[in-house]
Amino acid sequence: MQSTILLAIIGGVVIGITLGYYLRYIHALSKKQSLEHSIKERVLEAEEKALKIIEKAEAKAETLEREKKQEFEALDEKLEKTETRLIKKEELLDERQIAIDSEKENVRDKIDQIKSIKDQLNLREASITLEIQKAAGLTKEEAHEILVKKVEKEQEEDLLSRIQKLRIRGEEQYDDEAKNILTSAIHRIGNTLRVDIMSSIIELPSEDIKGKIIGKEGRNVRAFERATGVDVLIDDTPGHITLSSFDPVRREIARVALEILLSDGRIQPAKIEEVVEKARGEVGTIVRKMGEKAAYEAGVPNLHPDLIKILGRLHFRTSYGQNVLWHSVEMAHIAAIIAEEVGADVAVSRAGALLHDIGKTVSQEVQGTHVEIGIRILEKYDVDQRVIVAMRAHHEEYPYDTPESIVVQVSDAISAGRPGARRDSIENYIKRLGELEDIATSRPGVEKAFAIQAGRELRIIVNPEKITDLEAHNLAREIANEIETKLRYPGEIKVNVIRESRAIEIAR
Repeated sequence: MQSTILLAIIGGVVIGITLGYYLRYIHALSKKQSLEHSIKERVLEAEEKALKIIEKAEAKAETLEREKKQEFEALDEKLEKTETRLIKKEELLDERQIAIDSEKENVRDKIDQIKSIKDQLNLREASITLEIQKAAGLTKEEAHEILVKKVEKEQEEDLLSRIQKLRIRGEEQYDDEAKNILTSAIHRIGNTLRVDIMSSIIELPSEDIKGKIIGKEGRNVRAFERATGVDVLIDDTPGHITLSSFDPVRREIARVALEILLSDGRIQPAKIEEVVEKARGEVGTIVRKMGEKAAYEAGVPNLHPDLIKILGRLHFRTSYGQNVLWHSVEMAHIAAIIAEEVGADVAVSRAGALLHDIGKTVSQEVQGTHVEIGIRILEKYDVDQRVIVAMRAHHEEYPYDTPESIVVQVSDAISAGRPGARRDSIENYIKRLGELEDIATSRPGVEKAFAIQAGRELRIIVNPEKITDLEAHNLAREIANEIETKLRYPGEIKVNVIRESRAIEIAR
């Protein structure tokens, strides 16, 4: 009984498994058919979309082809019209060329006819002249000479009187014209020029700062005077310090350096030397800017940059109290006015006047007159030879080779000779102080020399490696003796020789 039930259970399980597999197969088969149907539908949809896209592309292509075809047709039509127009122009030009050739032939024929008529007239004139000469028994030249002599004899007094009147009138006109030109130049350019003074006044922020400037036992002010070569005057005037020097370049360097020190607040010997070197660079920049300004105002372009810097140094030079740079600019304007009136080259006259005193920038350093030095400087920077010829005769050391050289000399005389332009005493004073320094700097071992205290003291800084202490005393005595021998001066001159050694090491 139990075995029968077990067999029945096993048979049922087998039948159930078999039935399950069968149902699963039927389900998978139906799912497969459904998937295939879906794929077929998607393929059909894709084919339809592709057909639509192809149709749109074909339509667009046909539209583009039609548009391009129309453009090409329009272009062909335009080219045909252009070709037709060019052909017509070519035919018209051919017709004009034929007409011109025909006219040219007519002109040639007329020229030949005129030449033939002229030759006939010349022959006729010569024949008539020969007949007249035969009838008169005189040649043409003889008859002319007899006629002139007769007229001269009959009108001699009248001709002499007329010639004399014309000569006097011409001289008066030339004199009046020259006076008008010079007067016009003086009135237009003769403004008052700034005259350099011998000192600069520095305003102090407070009275207490004077103590810092002087330093302990005066070491700061001595270091400043030694580095700059100017005389520092600290008097009882509240809120001011005076810098005195005959050399305006040194005075300007000292002024700039002192202003930097006052703004910085640290005033000590080492800082003073550093600031003085910085001030020299700033003054160099001022020199370049002044040279550029002068060249621009004088109307002289395209100068070499180095020549501009040399020209700017004239801003710190004076001639009999007259600033040399602005004297040169004034000369350039006067020279331009005169050159334009007399028909000379205005540009050459301007440049010659502006550069006429360029040699004064280095006249103490190089042998020769400032004219010769100026010629060498201009030749070095390839300045136009016409400008050199124009500037070199302004002191009559060279002949007046061109009208421009006369214009430059006259301009110099006008600018320097007008009332109030110059003061002789200042120039003589500066010249004496320069000679005083030259005596010291000509000695071996001397690095710098400064004439201060209005020329009553000569401060000399020597190289300690070349000059010993004993030699420094001998040098002071020798320079004092040479000053007594060569120079004329009022009072006494103190010769102060400074020999200073420094040992510097850096700890790292």
